[in-house]
Amino acid sequence: MIPSLGAIEVVTLFVDDFQATRDFYRNVFAAEPVYADKVSEVLKFGGLLVNLLQSTEAPELVKPCPVAPAESGTRMLLTVKVENTDAVCAALARHGVILLNGPIDRPWGRRTAAFADPAGHVWEIAQEIPVA
Repeated sequence: MIPSLGAIEVVTLFVDDFQATRDFYRNVFAAEPVYADKVSEVLKFGGLLVNLLQSTEAPELVKPCPVAPAESGTRMLLTVKVENTDAVCAALARHGVILLNGPIDRPWGRRTAAFADPAGHVWEIAQEIPVA
């Protein structure tokens, strides 16, 4: 049996255009940077750190697994709980963010909408709603 693991501390996102992706996160999320160098920036999202890492630096971290190219498709969804999905969608639109889908009421009791960052990572915003 595996000993109890702690909370997820850092999510590292591999990005092809580091500058554009960093600017997106600074503009859209206004997340607090806690570390930065020429190929990465770590941003604080509440109790979670998100590390934006230039994809050319990633092989060292995951070898012998290959780093998948961005055009290979989405393989994960990062969800952020919000109080009001529609209000957040309006704010995203003011920042030039184009939604992939939503807002839509889901049968599992969430109102969601999704969008992608410049590197293709998909984010979902989700508001709890009463299930009918």
